[in-house]
Amino acid sequence: MSVPERRLADALIPLATPPTAPGWNHAAMADWLGDAPLVPAAVLVGVREGGAENIILTRRHDNLSKHAGQVAFPGGGMEPDDTDMLDTALRETEEEIGLPREAVMPLGYLDCFETISGFCITPVVARIAADAPALAPNAEEVADVFEVPLDFFLQPDNMVRNHMRYRGQRRSMVEFRHGGYRIWGATAAMLSNLLERMGVTWIPNDL
Repeated sequence: MSVPERRLADALIPLATPPTAPGWNHAAMADWLGDAPLVPAAVLVGVREGGAENIILTRRHDNLSKHAGQVAFPGGGMEPDDTDMLDTALRETEEEIGLPREAVMPLGYLDCFETISGFCITPVVARIAADAPALAPNAEEVADVFEVPLDFFLQPDNMVRNHMRYRGQRRSMVEFRHGGYRIWGATAAMLSNLLERMGVTWIPNDL
């Protein structure tokens, strides 16, 4: 196991004690979301084995009604037949990018994260077998699948700090740019939570 992968494994919430709402950013979301119930959802933060540990990301299709064209982890809302958030993440990942759950070894969780669109997301971190079958993105949902080395996110110069205005309020945010892709919004925030749990000290504390 490489140094980044050891740091990753040590940083996660154990599978036996999955995180629960509210999300780590609940205070920041409260002004926008109020008391409205949030939709449970899960994403898969998949780290491919072998060589550089690469995190698997997608770019959502431009014709989707929500978050069109944005970079995201594979995942989505919990369905009635899902047994738990882990099951949701594995099912959604297989549906979106064709990665069979047999090729996924769950490692643990990040903290729950709340989104402006009304979801409470549970990020599941997992190891992806180096010899996993070739990915087959669902053309109706996913425009591209790409990978970014975990080490890229561990370099402070690769994080960009900026701000946006939403409903008249100023909101702090971070983003990463890699290979022509802009990684921002909820995905960048969840990556920031991962880095913070791995002991990175330069993560902004006002996201």
